Order: sequence, then C-alpha cells, then structure tokens
Amino acid sequence: MSDLDALRTPCPLLDVDVLDANLRRAADLAARLGVVLRPHAKTHKCVQVARRQLAAGAVGLTVATTAEAEAFAAGGATDLFVAYPLWVDADRGRRLRALAERTALRVGVDSAEGAAALARHAGGAAEVLVEVDSGHHRTGVRPEEAGAVATAAARAGLRVRGVFTFPGHAYGPGLASPVAGQEAAALAAAAAAVRAAGHEVDVVSGGSTPTLGSTQGGPATELRPGVYALNDAQQLELGTCGAGDLALTVLAMVVSRRPGTVVLDAGSKVLGADRPAWTTGWGRLPAVPGARVTALSEHHATVALPEGAAVPALGARLRVAPNHVCTAVNLADELVAVRGDAVVDRWRVDARGANT
Repeated sequence: MSDLDALRTPCPLLDVDVLDANLRRAADLAARLGVVLRPHAKTHKCVQVARRQLAAGAVGLTVATTAEAEAFAAGGATDLFVAYPLWVDADRGRRLRALAERTALRVGVDSAEGAAALARHAGGAAEVLVEVDSGHHRTGVRPEEAGAVATAAARAGLRVRGVFTFPGHAYGPGLASPVAGQEAAALAAAAAAVRAAGHEVDVVSGGSTPTLGSTQGGPATELRPGVYALNDAQQLELGTCGAGDLALTVLAMVVSRRPGTVVLDAGSKVLGADRPAWTTGWGRLPAVPGARVTALSEHHATVALPEGAAVPALGARLRVAPNHVCTAVNLADELVAVRGDAVVDRWRVDARGANT
C-alpha cells in the first residue's frame, strides 16, 4: 500500500523531483542564452514553488494581478513584475504603494491614459514596462507606438525601464518557431522606438513555455515562461514536454467502466474546462499514452482507452494531466507534494482566486 492509497480523490499531486528538473532545465537554458528568468507565477500560485524557482536562479517573479503580487510578497518575494496593463484607481494605487514598501515592483502599461492613472494614484511606487503586441492581438501597442507610450509615462513622472510582450499566439501545433521570430522582431522594434524617443531600455522581456525551446537569445534580456514548471496535456500535445516532465497530475478514481472506457471522479471543477480546438481531449493519462479525456462534466471525466488496453477496475486510481494546468491549480486549495508514490508535504495554493 502506497501513501497515495490513503488520499481522498480527486487530488492534485505535484511531483517535487519532476518540478525541480523542469526548473533546472529552464534555468540552464536562460544561462546559455545570457538572459535572466522571471517565471510567471500565475501557473502555480504557490509560494513553495516560487521559492524553488528563485533558488534555481530566477531573478524574480511575474504575476498577473495585484492580488497575486500581494500573496507572493507576503511569502517573501522581493522582486515582482505585474505583466498586465493595470487600470489603477485610488484603491489599487494604495495597494501598489504598500507593495512597493516590501518589494521591487514593476507594472505594465499600454496607453498614455493608463500611465497617467498609475502615476496619479500610485505615484512613483512602481517602475513601468511598455507592453507591445507581437501578434497575439490581446493587449499591448504596436511596436512602433511604444516610444509614444514611454514618453507619456515619463511625462507623468513614471520611470520607464523597457518593453515587454507575450507571444500567446504560439499555442498551436507548429507555431512555436515562427512566433518566436515574430516576438523577437516586435521586441527589437519596440526597444528601438523607445530609445528613439529618448528613453533608456534596460529590460526587454518576453517568452512563453511553447516558445522557450525556439528562443535564440536577443533582443530579450529576460524570459517569463509559466507552465514550464508544472507542464500539462497541452504542452505534451505541442511537443514542448514529454510525459516524464508532467509535474502536476490529478489523482482520480474509476467510478464507472465499460469496454474501452472508464469514468473518473475528476471533472471540470478539478481539471478545469479549457480545451483549444487543436487539442485531442480535455486531458491525458501519462501512464496510458493513447488514452484521452473525451468528455468532461462537473464531476465526471470520461476516458477513452486505446484499443487493446486493459480496462481498470472500479476503485482503481489513475493520474490525469489536465489540459491547462494554470486553471486546474486555481481550483485547488493545496497541492500534495510527492516523490513517486510517497507523500512528502502539502503546499498551499497561496494565490488561489487572487484575481483583483
């Protein structure tokens, strides 16, 4: 009987040895490229994981929200970048000023209006990076407009440190390499525009887990991957990781079975419901490579087994890799830290629900 047999299902498991190997691999890559690593903590939302990232060589953390920054600052983080074009009102300004008393703080801006609001309510509490759109078409200005935003921020009294982007359009088969090229071109053009406007550019920030292996170094000075620490079924399908690199899985129990199919007790309220059109299911079973989660309800995951595979018995426990690990983690109060089948600790998801 292993420690896992005593756990209630469904239960998120975090393999510490796999986690540490993932962190070392990314840190080694950054060192070879001559850039720094500032991982995105929205993936794991966990102070214990963040501490391991910093110990492995990360210079600081990236977060998506003010509340995430507060959670990690409370956990001891001393260098944070809110990679989001915050619209700052009086309340958020107060929170940013309080954060800046505990940690070095940068935030994103992508408009003159946003920079003015930040300066008005938070003063000089945070340095800023101008966000540019490298093809994802979500937030950020066109690269050639970065200089104008930098000038507006500087006139508002903010210290501009550089530019950043997120190449989120790399999420799709065969897109990593071309998107990495688009990202590099956009960052180079944006940095040039900011310098031409008379501002220094100390930081050129980009990166994502899908593009990590295609990054050649330059013009980026720092990389901000997030999912790489834990990995998930999407990364497995993209070829970004192997089954042995899946640090986060959900331990689930077989509650129903029929030929070629089992139903597990881990539904969308545990695994998350993300499924891009290019994926082949809502999750995978690392121990059964051909298996796919083909239907997902709130408390049911229907798994189609490959032809010829034995159908697990009722009550059997299987590990499931969720499609999108970031949303799965945000559904959990804690992660059970394991080494193999041995439970070694329980780690709180400190920033769960920290969306403000």
